Amino acid sequence: MEDLLQIQEKVRQFIVKTSYAEDEQINNDTLIFEQGIMDSMGFMSLITFIEESYSIQANDDELLEANFESIDAIAGFVKKKLDLN
Repeated sequence: MEDLLQIQEKVRQFIVKTSYAEDEQINNDTLIFEQGIMDSMGFMSLITFIEESYSIQANDDELLEANFESIDAIAGFVKKKLDLN
């Protein structure tokens, strides 16, 4: 199972690749939607990426901004879901 740092790096690589943002623009605590790095279409592709990469399912009640606003939040969400499995 991947640790938190590995999850953060995998998520960062996905965001940089799909948003065309420069890696230097994105820190683990950067608010990726508030900063305009990702939009609603990016959110959908992010959810698909997470579900396919980690074999987890995000429930409707978990699709909250707090769970996906930054790399830290996303990695924490993924880690929590993996720990429940």
